[in-house]
Amino acid sequence: MTYDIVIKDVELADRSDNKKYSIGINGSNIAYVGTDPVEGHDIIDGRDHLAAPGWVNAHTHVAMTLFRSYADDMVLMDWLQNKIWPMENNLDGRAVYWGSLLGIAEMIRTGTTCFADMYFFMEETAKAVGDSGIRAVLSRGLTGSSAADGASRLEENTELYKNWNGACNDRIHVMLGPHAPYTCSNDYLESVIARAKDLGCEIHMHLAETAGEVEDCKKKYGKTPIALMESLGMFDVGTLAAHCVHVSDEDMDIMARHHVRVAHNPQSNLKLASGIAPVAAMRKKGITVGLGTDGASSNNNLDMLEEVRLAAMLAKTQSGDPKAVPASEALAMGTWMGAEAVGLKNVGRLEAGQKADIVLYNMDSPAWYPRNDRTSLLVYAGSSADVDTVLVDGNILLKKGELTTIDLEKVVAEVDQCIGYVIPK
Repeated sequence: MTYDIVIKDVELADRSDNKKYSIGINGSNIAYVGTDPVEGHDIIDGRDHLAAPGWVNAHTHVAMTLFRSYADDMVLMDWLQNKIWPMENNLDGRAVYWGSLLGIAEMIRTGTTCFADMYFFMEETAKAVGDSGIRAVLSRGLTGSSAADGASRLEENTELYKNWNGACNDRIHVMLGPHAPYTCSNDYLESVIARAKDLGCEIHMHLAETAGEVEDCKKKYGKTPIALMESLGMFDVGTLAAHCVHVSDEDMDIMARHHVRVAHNPQSNLKLASGIAPVAAMRKKGITVGLGTDGASSNNNLDMLEEVRLAAMLAKTQSGDPKAVPASEALAMGTWMGAEAVGLKNVGRLEAGQKADIVLYNMDSPAWYPRNDRTSLLVYAGSSADVDTVLVDGNILLKKGELTTIDLEKVVAEVDQCIGYVIPK
């Protein structure tokens, strides 16, 4: 059989059998993975390269690349209230489009093929996703001191769902995005949950990010954020919970019972001194844990390989068990488990029937030798600078290190213009 694209003589990230494989792609899907000789209309030479599923960034705010290096080394609420939120009032659709495209370019060049985003002017982010060819799960960040106060923002998220869910050959999915318990009243959250049920969509929300958030929630409602969301019925519609740093054993039992999926953001949590999520304990309870970068204003990059490596290291140190999150599980958290976390079923594995979201790493550097274990090499030794080729939905978005769908020079020039009014001197 002749496939649309064949990646020939490539090694696979999840195998260490010293065999060379071919990956056959038809349309947007992987149609074949094996060692038999196959033909393709287009051939990609995979010699001395490692093929891996693209990273899934399970939680970010991509347009916040505009605020990279603007406000660092601060406490979370001080950072939000006194630096980020005031400048966000200056944003418009143009700035969000170009800021999103800048972040997408960074993600593609570092091997990310899908991201889950929560922000505003999300129609513009959706356009950037459509123009770039990446995959995304988008939500409008929702805040409201009452159901009436947040109604217009909920309508924006509803329109985003109606206009973009399933768009661009199903590369774009849409969730509802209530920001956090401290920015959304209970009656507003109830209206969001009701809308999610009406639309048949899921929810993406920050939960239990800081110890202060948890204590304030307990004082106000007598419940932890996790228990509060359970009482409101949020978990009945399907929930992607970002952070979950400060969760109790009882919280984790609730999460496991309702199949709450977690987006663990190790680097952002460390930089903001929010803490370390109990990932090993979550995984023991069967909770799906994906990985995210959070926004580039609190990380400060969108490099998922850094998150994968750090997630493994932190889990080992926190639990006192070097086997807590081995390289294979860290790889899973950054790929297929991350895809499950954001609600995607056919993304994140190098298997027939999966979406052709594939990254090729150039192994022609000292860090990739000797090749005892390919998974270990990628997770513990590789670099995002080794990303050579990126495919999403069967389309080549990065070829030999060069972006094919994004004019980076133009993006940078446009971002520079936007920064002039977003962050005035």
